[in-house]
Amino acid sequence: MQKAESYLTMSKLNIVLYEPEIPQNTGNIARLCACTGSSLYLVGKLGFSLTSKYTKRAGLDYWDSVDLHKIDTMDELFEANKDANFYYLTTKTNRLYTDVKFQDGDFIVFGPETRGLPEKYVTDKNALTIPMKEGQRSLNLSNSVAIVAYEVIRQNGL
Repeated sequence: MQKAESYLTMSKLNIVLYEPEIPQNTGNIARLCACTGSSLYLVGKLGFSLTSKYTKRAGLDYWDSVDLHKIDTMDELFEANKDANFYYLTTKTNRLYTDVKFQDGDFIVFGPETRGLPEKYVTDKNALTIPMKEGQRSLNLSNSVAIVAYEVIRQNGL
């Protein structure tokens, strides 16, 4: 059997975590970013230290492979990426993440685990949601990131 070539020849994906609170989620997402070649942007105040044993443990030995950026504010991120598309994941819209044709260099923004993104993002025309059963509050952050990241990969070919 022939060894498979790299599966990922997709466009560049940028994952943004706005004020993440749970170190294990961020570690899991860092590992996903390392495995998919995605960049990880941590914006604002973190609810943990990046040197926390929980954060490091969740990311295992993948941290050195992550294109990691720590940014103070969303405005700073927007200013540095003026021509990029930003999409905001929320439970407060009906537009599905599968209704978008993602492009090279897009930024996919996720909010803090306990409160989600600020209102100005969830009412934006680029607000997206992942469908789930009515009456449920939300999916786990790292699961949500994985769902959307692999939709971007699917759309852009393997």
